[in-house]
Amino acid sequence: MAIVALLIVVVAFVVGGIWVAVGVSVVAVLAEAGRRLWGAHRAARVADERWRHQDAVAAGRRRTLAEVDALTGTQFEELVADLCRGDGCRQVRRVGGSGDNGADVLCRLPDGRTAVIQCKRYAPTRKIVPREVRDLLGAKTHFAADVAVLVTTSTFSRQSTAFALDNGILAIHRDFFGLWNQGIPLARLALLNGTGQGRTRTRRRSISDRE
Repeated sequence: MAIVALLIVVVAFVVGGIWVAVGVSVVAVLAEAGRRLWGAHRAARVADERWRHQDAVAAGRRRTLAEVDALTGTQFEELVADLCRGDGCRQVRRVGGSGDNGADVLCRLPDGRTAVIQCKRYAPTRKIVPREVRDLLGAKTHFAADVAVLVTTSTFSRQSTAFALDNGILAIHRDFFGLWNQGIPLARLALLNGTGQGRTRTRRRSISDRE
């Protein structure tokens, strides 16, 4: 583009003299400046549209609880792994399956601590029993993890909730999972561990009180 503009200026100088060449030069400079400004504006607009598209896609991936209920166990584990990544966790990997030693997802939390996560995609009416929480405690020891989390689409029995609290296990029941799936970080839900199960109004008030 610059070579073409230079040739035009030279021709203008030969044909019309210095003032014609100066005029042509000014026009060429203004035209180039306008082209670059338009290019920058277009690039910014394209980048903004790309960001909005990605944000819309991300929002569209947030399934309703009814849709989560229809997932397979493996799909639920993948969803939990994606939620961990969305929270800023690193080294996230799904390890669920035969011989998983009680872990479905392993990751490193944003604060640097390691976490072992057990996923239970159960029917909403089914309860997590103490044995399942004890199994997770064993997985925490096996993987030498700093944090243990049990995530379920159902609820915890009173005894399993008490066991989780006594042993520092984060119990993410159906209500909390719904909030996590809608964008509330796991770290905020951890402040309410052992509460909120099945009491939406109280749960939301508690979260706002801690903001």
